[in-house]
Amino acid sequence: MAETESTTTAQDSATAETEPHQTQAQSQIDETAAKLNNLTLRIWPPTQRTRDAVINRLVETLSSQSVLSKRYGTIPEDEASSLAKSIEGEAFSVAGAAFSPDDDGIEILQMYSKEISKRMLDTVKSRAATAAAADAPSATEAANGEEVSSSSVKAEA
Repeated sequence: MAETESTTTAQDSATAETEPHQTQAQSQIDETAAKLNNLTLRIWPPTQRTRDAVINRLVETLSSQSVLSKRYGTIPEDEASSLAKSIEGEAFSVAGAAFSPDDDGIEILQMYSKEISKRMLDTVKSRAATAAAADAPSATEAANGEEVSSSSVKAEA
């Protein structure tokens, strides 16, 4: 019987020692859960690190071989860098103006992304059109060329 009493006393002591640990662990879990319930994840505005990564990706897209460059040509890296900063800054301003503190930022982030894409495409199209216009002879040069050809033909006749 003495053995039974000592075994019961040992179990009671072990239970008494683990209960405070379980209570403390449960308390920590409850505190963490309360903090997580109050945690709000906001994805807007993006961090400066994220914005820099977007700019770097834009520079890479504008200045290296891609589907875009095959159609519109590549842009030298220094020019691409200044264009990328401008594109990102303008897109950030447009999206930021539409932001409301009640939003979680998902719609604004989508707007930011679309603005970047739209502005990048507008930039390369405009640059390609300007380059094409500079490469093409002007209307005056074409008219003068026709006159020379006509007078050459007349002189030969």
